[in-house]
Amino acid sequence: MRKYFLFILLFLSLPFSAQILSENQKLESLCRVWGFLKYYHPNVATGNLNWDQQLFQKIDELDKINNKTELNTLYSQWIDSLGEVEICKDCLKEDNAPYFLKNFDLGWIDNSDVFTKNTSQKLQYIKNNRNIAANHYIGKGGRKIYFKNENLYGSNFTSRSVSLLELFRYWNYVEYFFPYKYETDQNWNVVLTEMIPRFLSANNDTDYHLTLAELVAKTDDSHAYLFSTPISLHLYGSKKIPVEYSYAEGKLVVTKINTNRFHEKTPLKVDDVIYDINGETIPQIINRLGKFIPASNSWGKMNKIKSKLLFSKDDSLSLKVEREGQNIEIIAKTYLIKDIAVKKTPAPKKWYFIDQEKKIGYVNMGIITKEDLNEMYKNLKSTESIIFDLRNYPKLTIIPLSEILLPNASLYYQFNFPETTYPGKFYSRVNSIGRKNPDYYKGNVIVLVDENTQSQAETTTMMFKQHPKAKVIGSNTSGANGDIIKFKIADLDTCFTGLGAYYPDGRETQRIGIIPDIIIKPTVEGIKNGKDEVLERALQYIKTNE
Repeated sequence: MRKYFLFILLFLSLPFSAQILSENQKLESLCRVWGFLKYYHPNVATGNLNWDQQLFQKIDELDKINNKTELNTLYSQWIDSLGEVEICKDCLKEDNAPYFLKNFDLGWIDNSDVFTKNTSQKLQYIKNNRNIAANHYIGKGGRKIYFKNENLYGSNFTSRSVSLLELFRYWNYVEYFFPYKYETDQNWNVVLTEMIPRFLSANNDTDYHLTLAELVAKTDDSHAYLFSTPISLHLYGSKKIPVEYSYAEGKLVVTKINTNRFHEKTPLKVDDVIYDINGETIPQIINRLGKFIPASNSWGKMNKIKSKLLFSKDDSLSLKVEREGQNIEIIAKTYLIKDIAVKKTPAPKKWYFIDQEKKIGYVNMGIITKEDLNEMYKNLKSTESIIFDLRNYPKLTIIPLSEILLPNASLYYQFNFPETTYPGKFYSRVNSIGRKNPDYYKGNVIVLVDENTQSQAETTTMMFKQHPKAKVIGSNTSGANGDIIKFKIADLDTCFTGLGAYYPDGRETQRIGIIPDIIIKPTVEGIKNGKDEVLERALQYIKTNE
């Protein structure tokens, strides 16, 4: 007992700078310092150093470090080895610029639990005299940035060090260049703390890919994805039941039966309502898979997962189905995609009159092009209302449409762009749309939206809202607006939103989506009866103005 108390007294008498650090603390600090130096240190930004190799070396050296004193000796010597940093007079000008700062967080530099005063001062000096010239790792085309000159190490699991590098690389991409970092459900610092042990424990390709998918999903961004065949096969499988369906009220409504090359019949019928798959409800499946699926909100996750719900790794799925007022259980066989024959449906019209009196026009925004607009408007200009269906992705028609439909130029969006000379900060630009146009469209502009209305479609919706007689009808849009940055992580294609998009007054659409003026969602009964309830609600509004 006496030895125990002596040990406690000895531990308490240790200087604060010699405190014991956990493996997580050491690796978290390394991730931050490595990423910060990569983007801020003028000599690192030239690309003359093998920055990945330096990380691998420091990961190995951390294994021999036990306390704060040793860790800071490592960092201090590392920083000194990078060469002298000259005073940057132009940096002072940027310090006072009116930046968007919700994502900016270099407070960790002064964390006295990890860094000594000497290390913090060196890091602060680099921040104040940071690189403002071209960066070897960041490119810029107009206001859009891209990542470049990154080494690829393949998509297979190879080592602990490479796994940590991919985590650190992605974490710092988000830390400095993702405009909505401040909106993630989980604080991005906490994400690093949580994911380090996950990456350390992954020791095979599938676990590695799933861990990467979890990391990407933590951006809570519907633009984000991780293209990985192993993930798709693990989560969903490669076989599916040969039917088509729509989603409503947490259930799947079968809308079409496809044939298969074996000419085998499926036990499912059109109008069957599937509410349970292999013992799980549809919402339960979406919740289970959700941690691997990046999305801005719950309806975004549903939208990404719903097309995979009748896939399986097995030869069949056990389903619980509502049919003609009865609940039944059936076993439905699954087939490889190549064995399913899907009948082609007629191509939809780009626009048409929706009523015999030609008072209401309809435009499919997913297929109409800029080249079609003049002819479309020539035909529909005399209508009393035009319904623009944006439950899809438009084809860069926003500017010419604004010049046709709107009476005046107006501010419709504020965009935030990443600042490459001060990583972590963003600058804002307000965008206008339209032109002075006495011959603008005088009728009702009705816009149909739902969870498929994403990014450019959401921006286009905001343009339509500038019309004096605009009405948005449907359900909340995706909540992922702004351009995207495409890149690779672990040699897998991925991306996230690259610029922030806001209403002119600064209100957000990311994660929330655009909230319709009239909210209406498809129902099970509506789908079974072949109704487009959103379109029907638009027609009702046109008729009653309510």
